[in-house]
Amino acid sequence: MNRTGLIVALGIAIIVGLVFGVFPQLDLAISQPFHDVFDIKHNQFAWRLYEPMVAARDWGLWIPALLVAPAVAAVLLKLALPRRKMFMSGSAALFLIATMALGPGLLVNVALKEHWSRPRPIDVTTMGGDQHFVAWWDPRGDCPNNCSFVSGDVSGMAWTLAPAALMPPQWRAIAYGGALALTIGMAVLRVMWGAHFFTDVVFAGVLTFLAIWFAYALIYRWPRTRLREDAVENALARLAIPGHDFIVGLFGGKKKPRP
Repeated sequence: MNRTGLIVALGIAIIVGLVFGVFPQLDLAISQPFHDVFDIKHNQFAWRLYEPMVAARDWGLWIPALLVAPAVAAVLLKLALPRRKMFMSGSAALFLIATMALGPGLLVNVALKEHWSRPRPIDVTTMGGDQHFVAWWDPRGDCPNNCSFVSGDVSGMAWTLAPAALMPPQWRAIAYGGALALTIGMAVLRVMWGAHFFTDVVFAGVLTFLAIWFAYALIYRWPRTRLREDAVENALARLAIPGHDFIVGLFGGKKKPRP
């Protein structure tokens, strides 16, 4: 999560945004070969019905959930047992939960997909649908909800860059490589299925990376906002101890002194 990564992400966003903004038909041109794949029942975008690909996508969706689960468990256990030390860093737990909530959660699935009415490739008129094609920058499409811009699946997979950023330095490059491979694989699947245009998956990855980059800078890098190692754990303890002691007192337990 250094400046080089930020520059690369912004560079990709600028280049793709300008090229596909000026020539939006490129999105259709990339999706067209996959539209022309038919199965024996003449379904278009037939890769979306190929069972191994469906299974790969379904299993892939579990990866971000499994990676964020320890952070959620660490916070819940701290709230339930506030005097016990967390089994993982409080700042790491905050970073993982916050980036998942802000990136794939609020930014992608709430702010964009529900309000940026770009139709999916399989739904546009040029590919057999009933909705008109719009460029990536145009939110005035016909899609009513859960729309094409941007890809939630790709955003979720791109979020795996967050736990990769917390790996020990000697393993970090491998972790980044694995996260990027998963993200690209999911992006290819979604384009092949006619679920998203090329720009949908690119901006899903870029926006999620930017959310992770700024969260990492706030929590770990910038001196004015950087958290002490024990700051999150102490804050959770202060929040939970009064309620914990109250419940313990109801059942006749003894209160322990505050840490």
